[in-house]
Amino acid sequence: VPLVESGGGLVQPGGSLRLSCVASGFTFSRYTMSWYRQPPGKGRELVARISSTSSSTNYADSVKGRFIIGRDNAKNMVYLQMNSLNSEDTAVYYCHTELGYWGKGTLVTVSS
Repeated sequence: VPLVESGGGLVQPGGSLRLSCVASGFTFSRYTMSWYRQPPGKGRELVARISSTSSSTNYADSVKGRFIIGRDNAKNMVYLQMNSLNSEDTAVYYCHTELGYWGKGTLVTVSS
């Protein structure tokens, strides 16, 4: 499996979580990486994207100022630091590479 996510779980509103995605089987450092999410009953949406060298990042308006995407090319890892979580952040979060690979996802539930 080229992409494996971890770090999801149950968190209270206002809390934080850090998601990680480890890549294998391709030259990770060459490719833009993204995090997507799919809330219950809704479609998949882009959360954040980071270029191969970390020189450029993009965020959905709904997470700007709260989420931070980063990567460590030496470890073939991309992460998503999520702060000030609210119920609308509840979703399955997926790691994605511009090569077209998807991880299986990790569930984040924000609830008191």
